[in-house]
Amino acid sequence: MREMIKVGTILIQEGTHFPATLKFESEPYLPGWRSVTGLNGYAMDRKTHEAGWTFFCLAGETNVTVFGIDEEKMIRKALKQIVAKLKSQFNSLEITRVSSVSSRRFLEVRYVTVSAQERHIQESLLLLGTNDGQEFVPSKTDARPDGSMGLATGDEPQLEDIVEKRNVATIVNL
Repeated sequence: MREMIKVGTILIQEGTHFPATLKFESEPYLPGWRSVTGLNGYAMDRKTHEAGWTFFCLAGETNVTVFGIDEEKMIRKALKQIVAKLKSQFNSLEITRVSSVSSRRFLEVRYVTVSAQERHIQESLLLLGTNDGQEFVPSKTDARPDGSMGLATGDEPQLEDIVEKRNVATIVNL
């Protein structure tokens, strides 16, 4: 029996690679996408972590509103539109909101708003793009004077330059 799409439902792209230790049930929902049954986003995140993989949650949501009469068909249509809108190469979605409202002007006409957030399952702790594997990997890290670490863009002054400027400023202020 097909499970209703609701808040917390996870859709995973067909053909996504998983470790042998990560087991869950799913069923086809849209062409190229499967609905995970019995697990919401939190449970899927725990199972993925236990398998030694990472289930990333990406910022931002995609919202779609669809008009119609049959709620399940409207939700399916909204999810097709959300999948079509996605430009990135992430392999899963989590449904964050499903709201259905009846029209006050037209009897039996309803509208459904569906919101989804991109998720990504992978082995690495660093978020890697699926195209070339280098999109989201930092090129190098820098050691800042305060001891923190961060991503360097190449435009930052080197540690030696900062130390020299601080010494000069200290001498001038004396």
